[in-house]
Amino acid sequence: MKLSIVMPVLNEAATIEAALLALAPYRQRGVEVIVADGGSIDGTAALARPLADGVLTAPPGRASQMNAGAGQARGDVLVFLHADTRLPDLADRLVLDSLAQSGANWGRFDVRIDGGGTLGMIALAMNWRSRLTGIATGDQAMFMTRAAFEAAGGFPAIALMEDVALSVKLKRSGKPLCLRARATASARRWRKNGTLRTMLLMWRLRLSYFFGADPAKLARAYGYAEH
Repeated sequence: MKLSIVMPVLNEAATIEAALLALAPYRQRGVEVIVADGGSIDGTAALARPLADGVLTAPPGRASQMNAGAGQARGDVLVFLHADTRLPDLADRLVLDSLAQSGANWGRFDVRIDGGGTLGMIALAMNWRSRLTGIATGDQAMFMTRAAFEAAGGFPAIALMEDVALSVKLKRSGKPLCLRARATASARRWRKNGTLRTMLLMWRLRLSYFFGADPAKLARAYGYAEH
C-alpha cells in the first residue's frame, strides 16, 4: 500500500524547509509528501516545492487544506501532519504494518511536546485522554485509510476542532489504533502564550465545542486570524 503525508501550512517560511527535510527519508522509501498551502504571503509555497511531491493552494483553514491535499494525494493511506510536528522514526512502516496486522482503518501516534517539564505531563494526559475517548488530535499525526477518510466525508468544513469532529465519525467504523511511538509537537504556542494559560484555553474551547459552540468563534478565541 502507498502512503501519503499531507501537510497543511500557512505562513511557515521560517520552519517549512526543516519540516520537509525531516520527511526526506520517507520520500526515499516511496512515501508521497503533499503540502497544502492556505495562501501564504511569506514564500512558504516556493520554499516547499523542491522538497515535496506536490504543493497546492487551497482556501485557508486546516480542514479545507487537508481535504484538498488528500484529493491530490495518491496514497491508499493518508497521514495528516502539522508543519510543527515531527513523526517518530520509521513512522511509515509503523502505520502500514499496524493497519495491516490489526485490521483497523485509522489511528494516531502518542505525542510529546518539545520542551519537557510540565509539558511532559500535559502530553501524557493528552495521550491517556485520547485512549479513553477514542478521539485524536492533529498534534498526534492522525492517519487513516483513504477508504475510511472518504466514507467519513473527510474533515468537516469548520474553523476549529475538525480533528475532533472527524474522529467522532471515524469511531463509527471502529476504534483507533493508538500507537505508542511518539510524534513530537512544537511547544511554540505554549511558550508564546504561557503553559497554564494555553492549557486552560484548550480545555475551555473543547468543552465549549462539546456543548455546541460555533467553531468559528472558538477559532477566533484560539487565535486564528479572520480570512
